[in-house]
Parts: sequence; structure tokens; C-alpha cells
Amino acid sequence: MTQDASLPMFDPHVYPFDARGVSKRFRHAAIFGALSALQPGETMRFCNDHDPLPLLEQIEAHFGNQVAIAYVAREPGQIVIDFQIQG
Repeated sequence: MTQDASLPMFDPHVYPFDARGVSKRFRHAAIFGALSALQPGETMRFCNDHDPLPLLEQIEAHFGNQVAIAYVAREPGQIVIDFQIQG
């Protein structure tokens, strides 16, 4: 099977953020900074080893409906969440 090289392999408006590589001490600040840097229509694809329920509450409290939250994967040890900035 061949792939059309003219098609992008990745969505240019989805930015990966792997929280597992950020020190726990700085993790929430880094996440909030990354979300604040996004423009409407852009998405941060967040990866983590655990379900960050307290973080989700903090994001909802801080950003309100400006950030849409959608799970991409929700399995033990592999959590992937899309945070999309609304226009």
C-alpha cells in the first residue's frame, strides 16, 4: 500500500504535550502555559500515565468553556486527552 505524500501525516493544529516528560513540580504550570499559548481552533493532545481528574477540574475552573476536553484514550497507564481552544 502506498501513501499519498501530498497529504499531511499530522494535523498542523494539534500539538502534542507528553506530561510524563515534565517534572511533577512544574507539570501544572507547563500545562496551563501551553493551553494559554494556543489560538482558537488549535488543540493540545495531552498524554499522561494517569487520569488527571483534579487537573481537569482546575482547567475547567480557569478556562471555563474556552477549552473543550475530549478523551482520545482512557486506559490504565495510557491517558490521551485533546484540549481544544474554542473560538
